Amino acid sequence: MLTELLQGTDAGGFLLIQDSASYCGRHLLKSFINAALNREEVVHVLGFEVSEEELKDGFKGSPIQRLHFHNAYTDPIGWTDNPAFTVHQFNLEELTHRIKQISHSKPVTLVIDSLSWILRHQRPPAVCKTLQQLRKGGAVRAIIGLLHADMHQRGTVGSVCHLATSVITVAPGMKGEEAVAKITKRSKSGKVMQDEEIFSMKEDLTVIVQSRPSHVGARQNDAEEQETDPTANLTFNLRLSNTEREAKEKLALPFVFSKEKKTALLHSGPGSGRILYEPDANDDYDQEDPDDDLDV
Repeated sequence: MLTELLQGTDAGGFLLIQDSASYCGRHLLKSFINAALNREEVVHVLGFEVSEEELKDGFKGSPIQRLHFHNAYTDPIGWTDNPAFTVHQFNLEELTHRIKQISHSKPVTLVIDSLSWILRHQRPPAVCKTLQQLRKGGAVRAIIGLLHADMHQRGTVGSVCHLATSVITVAPGMKGEEAVAKITKRSKSGKVMQDEEIFSMKEDLTVIVQSRPSHVGARQNDAEEQETDPTANLTFNLRLSNTEREAKEKLALPFVFSKEKKTALLHSGPGSGRILYEPDANDDYDQEDPDDDLDV
């Protein structure tokens, strides 16, 4: 699924890469930027955490001319008189104006590096509103954002993930160069697909998907737990011997009707008791309906 996402995000899509202190997701973010440039898309990067030189390190060839860096790295909060871009300018009007200043006829992908900077200086509802407006506004075709999940509360992370059409959570793998990607993708119909893959990165920003994580050990442990006898260490016996089981099966319960009892009750044999009634002439028997006087 990671290879499928690298091939392109649907129009109006929002791809979120979640990382933590144990593994940095910026290398994977740069792979998505490189893939978008190779598709001849125009990429606008809101850079808060690394400089333009560091971000462009590894990109080669003419496609890099379609990469536009909006410098929020030198003064992200606006302490100087003329900041290039700040967290307070993260709104629909400002971003649409900056994107349309650069004339282009190709699809535009907006990359945010990172959303954590913005979320630490703006209220999460305002950030989510801007992201939703950008998705629906038409100024950009797709959004790719990096989020440091361990810097925020679960509610904030959950709100951003709810807006995303695809979420990739990266974590270190078993080997030094490997990483694990847990992917959740939502289709337009509402169907949710999940996958987990092991990948590695090349120097040319190519992603190599190696395999899916093995859960053999976990399955073996589950099987061992299922095979464990819960009655093994009890001080009393819960099991029946063969003799006890045969006696239990032969025991006739008083409230259970056997075939013999049913036959005896339903089909009375000769000599069984019967009640015979013959009407007497003095019987008080009225043939009229006692309820005739009721209005029904």
